[in-house]
Amino acid sequence: MKYLVISDIHSNLEAFEKLLNIKKVKEVDKILFLGDLVGYGANPNEVIELFRSLKNVAYIRGNHDKVVAGIESSSLFNPVAAFSAEWSKNNVTKENLEFLKNIEMGPKIVDHFSTICHGSVFDEDYYVFSVFEASESMKSMETSVAFYGHTHFPVMYLLRNNKIDTVPFVKDTKIKLDSNTKYLINPGSIGQPRDKDPRPSYIIFDSNKRELLFQRFSYSIKKTQKKIREAGLPDVLASRLESGI
Repeated sequence: MKYLVISDIHSNLEAFEKLLNIKKVKEVDKILFLGDLVGYGANPNEVIELFRSLKNVAYIRGNHDKVVAGIESSSLFNPVAAFSAEWSKNNVTKENLEFLKNIEMGPKIVDHFSTICHGSVFDEDYYVFSVFEASESMKSMETSVAFYGHTHFPVMYLLRNNKIDTVPFVKDTKIKLDSNTKYLINPGSIGQPRDKDPRPSYIIFDSNKRELLFQRFSYSIKKTQKKIREAGLPDVLASRLESGI
């Protein structure tokens, strides 16, 4: 089966629409979404509705989805994130709010060797930024591959012979997975990249060939920025899109 693996759309309609029109993306069998449909951007309703129209999707919630849905308080967010979450909560329709409330918590096992989660396998809010944090997450893995989001940083950690290695992704990275290795993989963010490359990123995973392809694409950043500013959201949410931080 051929999977599209994506995460952290964050109400960025232009990036999401562009993604879905990419030829390679249209050819996948199933989409794996790792959480955070909303937050930060100015189009929460449009993004949710477009997401709900998709077929063959396995997905779990993110921390912004929880807060916007009212499941959790925004008090632990930084001021910018909290402001955008409260703005989203006030602008999402009742029907879309109900959809957010009903998104399941990760992790979720997708098939006999793949798991999806938001922060980590053992805690949906845990950030994996280092080998230590990757090691902690891998201890809870029941499958050989786990896809996670939350950090907005595309990267792969692999555990082989009790040693963890880090593999950064660059455009068009293609990797063949070994059967005797554990993998913890982040596809990066669709709506708000933070690895100093403003282009959104995604992964196509062929489970039959056990091959992984990392890709990036461009979209109309200026249009997204204009919407954020016109909505009265913090300017940093618009300006950071240019530099991918």
